Amino acid sequence: MKKPAVKDDVYFMRLALAEARKAAERGEVPVGAVLVAGSELLARGHNRPLAAADPTAHAEIVVLRRAARKAGNYRLPGSILYVTVEPCPMCLGAIIQARVKKLVYATEDPKAGAVVSGLKFNLAAANHRPEIRAGLCREEAGQLLKDFFKKRRLKKNKRGELVAKPRGFK
Repeated sequence: MKKPAVKDDVYFMRLALAEARKAAERGEVPVGAVLVAGSELLARGHNRPLAAADPTAHAEIVVLRRAARKAGNYRLPGSILYVTVEPCPMCLGAIIQARVKKLVYATEDPKAGAVVSGLKFNLAAANHRPEIRAGLCREEAGQLLKDFFKKRRLKKNKRGELVAKPRGFK
């Protein structure tokens, strides 16, 4: 008889990566997230700002909203959030407000990341500080982003072939 798979950080990050791929298939920036408590999946989701016409519909916010509705409480103590990209300031603020116990993210966002990158948040001043683990499945998450943006930079020439747009071209 097969022993059941252990649900660990890698297992849940793989679920978040699957959500990121769904976002990419829908033309959204490929960011996925899952929220768990213990080994129970509370919510899963991906970026939806285009589909929802909502600038706040980042994967993290989508997941926190779903889990909060399910729990009947905006506080989600003891939960762990797995996300494929370093959260932005808005998402990190929501993570703090929700009292998420641990944040696990795959790859940094040099321009908009708020944990260690360009828009670094002052976590020391926050009233709640989640435990943070970075770099889990970094290569896979980074490749999803690279492939997505490379594809977006392509256009069709007169023969219908995909060619790279020059930088700065819209």
